[in-house]
This record gives sequence, structure tokens and C-alpha cells, in this order.
Amino acid sequence: MAQTPDSHPLVTALGLLGRSREARARLVMALRELEPLLAEPGLDVRRQITGPIVDAMHDEGEHIDIRLDSGLAFTALYTSSHITRDLVLRAVEEPDHVFEPQTTKALLALARNARHVLIGGAYSGDHAVPIAAVIAAGGGIVHAFEPNPAQQAILQKNAAANGLTNIVPVALGLWDVPSVRLSFVGTDALASTQLDPEGAIDVTTIDDYCARNGIDALDLIMLDIEGSEMQALRGARGMLSSDRPPAVVFEMNRQYVDWSQGLRRTTIGGFLDGLGYELYGIRDYQSHVAMPGHPVELVPADTAFLEGPQHGFNMLAVRDPKIVSENPLFRIVPDVSPKLLFHRDPALHAPKFTSGADIRPDRR
Repeated sequence: MAQTPDSHPLVTALGLLGRSREARARLVMALRELEPLLAEPGLDVRRQITGPIVDAMHDEGEHIDIRLDSGLAFTALYTSSHITRDLVLRAVEEPDHVFEPQTTKALLALARNARHVLIGGAYSGDHAVPIAAVIAAGGGIVHAFEPNPAQQAILQKNAAANGLTNIVPVALGLWDVPSVRLSFVGTDALASTQLDPEGAIDVTTIDDYCARNGIDALDLIMLDIEGSEMQALRGARGMLSSDRPPAVVFEMNRQYVDWSQGLRRTTIGGFLDGLGYELYGIRDYQSHVAMPGHPVELVPADTAFLEGPQHGFNMLAVRDPKIVSENPLFRIVPDVSPKLLFHRDPALHAPKFTSGADIRPDRR
């Protein structure tokens, strides 16, 4: 975290400590080991204790370099969002994901053998890079939409570092009409977009983009665009209504969506339901958590537990339910929360073994 003249003395001290990479690494290791000891109901240890300490030891925009267990190299920009912070506090030196372990598993399974994958909000490539690596041999292409210039540059850096020529970076926003301009509201990973005639972001629709580029079908759409998911999906009606409909993974967040009547009765849920899609919440930590060997638990939309503070999670929509019912990676788990959390009731917010027993993966 960049220091300012009015920084708290403790923040300043941690910033000075962070100048020593060795000292910083040792303290991060100690914080990681302390997290399970500090855990108690209602206390989000990562957000309230260890995370702010790690933030203070890093400069905004600093490059964080890791290697995944697949051999992929990945660089992330340290920012004010928790994505990079959680990556620094990862439990495994060479993990199998960058962020959102279960969503990553689901995307890789859904993208296997894909010809065209479209990602809205590709960010630095946390999902785009692993997907591109999996589908490259079969000639598959990832169309990675990211209008943030800093993250677009890191996305391209990550593609080049891994020799992935099948990532097509697109510096456009996605909307339901192609003739407007947008501007960012907020910062980095939490930045949403709004209509703005003077905005710097040009847009396209998914259908128009596919038509211009000769794409007759998409196999997978992934959207994480902070509240603009509905507009993007309206602009993909042609693809979603086709005889070869894509699977769709998208973020649902109460900050932007009214789910007081249930997920299926939200605007976005009703839209996809009307096109014949089945909807599931993907049970996941919006963090970096080691979960090797765990199936991807899916919560049927009508049964999802949604109470609690404002929050969000990813959802999966498929026109053919056999995509999940006949894949052993997926397991249907009704009447629980799609949001996995360490500090909330484990009966609702922790993943389960096949036996039904509760489990909380050890961050260490």
C-alpha cells in the first residue's frame, strides 16, 4: 500500500517492513499460520485482521508473480481489491487456480473441447489464461473482454508469458446495444459501468461481436462485470436462443439485483428461464482457497439460501441439465448458500463431503 504523509504509524511501519521481500515473506507465512487459530464465528479473519496487514506491506500496482501447478505463469497487479491479497496469502505455493477455486473447476470442465469461449470482465486473465491453455490444442479461442487498460495490459502479458496465442483481448465493454458509451464507477475489480455519452469505454453486444467475427456459436460465456450482466445477456439473445446454446457462468450480486423473491424471479433469472435455461448457484469461496478433490457443488436456484449481509456469488445456467447431472465433477446440493464463508454457520456456508458432513478447508 503506497504510504502517504498522514498514514497511521503502524501502516507506515508495515510499509517499511514490506521493502524487505524476505521479511515480508516471513510475516505473510506467519499470518497464514495464525488464521485458523484466530477463527471464531462472526469474525472474518482475512478481511479484518490478516488482509489489512498484508495490504500495508504492498504497494498499489506492484506485480505479484506465481506459477500454477499446471506450469502456467501468472502475474497480478496488487490492488485495493482482495483478489491479489488472497493470492499472496495462498496456502499452496503452486496452486491449481488464481481465484474462486470451484468456479475455476467448473469453467475448465465446461470449456473442455470448446471452440469459442467469451469472457466479459476478463481482468488479468485469472480464468481466461487457464481456459485458453486447456482448449489451445483443439484450436479453441478465448475472447477476453476487458476495458480497464491496466488489467488489459496484464492480461496480454500473461498470455504472452505462456505462449497463448489463442486469447483475443478486446478492450470493449458489453451492453445490450452497440451504440452507447460507458464510464467506470469505482475502482479495479469492483468497478461497475454506467451509461455516459462522454465515457471512454466503447461497447459492443455479444451477438454483434460474433456476427462480425464469423462466430456461429459460443460454447461458454463467463460474465463478471459488476452489475452489467443483464445488459450483456440481452445483447446475446441470438446466441442464447440458438440450437447450440452456450453454458453461461455469471455473477449475481444483491448490490445490483433484487433477489427478494428468489433467484429465478430476478430480472436476469427470469430472462434465462424464459430461454429454457436451468439455473444453479456455484458454491464457492470468492477468495483463494485450496480445494483439490472437492466436487463442484451446485445449488438449484429455487432452493438457494440467500439471507445475510449484502453479498454475491457466481451462477451457472445450462439449457441441457445433463451437462451437470452426467458429469461426476458436479454435485447438486439444495437448501444451502452458494456463498462459502469461513466465519458463518457451517451448515449453510461450508462445503460438504458426500456423506453430508461439514468441512472447512484449512487455509494452511
